[in-house]
Amino acid sequence: MSQPVAGVDRGSAAWRLVWRVAYRLIRVLAPLIRRAWRARTPSLRRLVELEVAGRRTGRSRRILVTSLTVDGALYVGHPNGAAAWTRNVEVVGSLRVVSSDGSARQMRAIRLLAGPERESVIRATWSQQPFPANLLYSAARGHVRRVGVYFRLEATA
Repeated sequence: MSQPVAGVDRGSAAWRLVWRVAYRLIRVLAPLIRRAWRARTPSLRRLVELEVAGRRTGRSRRILVTSLTVDGALYVGHPNGAAAWTRNVEVVGSLRVVSSDGSARQMRAIRLLAGPERESVIRATWSQQPFPANLLYSAARGHVRRVGVYFRLEATA
């Protein structure tokens, strides 16, 4: 097992494991989720597909995530710390956001640092994530506050 990096908060070991298991389940269910999303199932209306270039290969990578809206601004993120897609977004700085109807827009991603904006986005996860994910986000809020990676998305010119 790898040793924690000095000065880096990794959050709760238990919550890290819960999130890893949850995301593995989502990966297994991804074809069904994607089909329901394309059919515009109301409970999945906040899902968007992010297309981001790989930081090493430059190849386009796609992932479905829940978009969050706070005060009219659009946000995406990952509750369990940096993931491959968040690292790609940080290096590349931009991504395409694709809606269930196939419409797409190029956006710039700005990582949120600790502060009121990030806190508002984390609080939005409790009500804007689909059930039962909203319950998981609420229960894990301390862990998410400590390690979650979130971005504000802004349209590019």
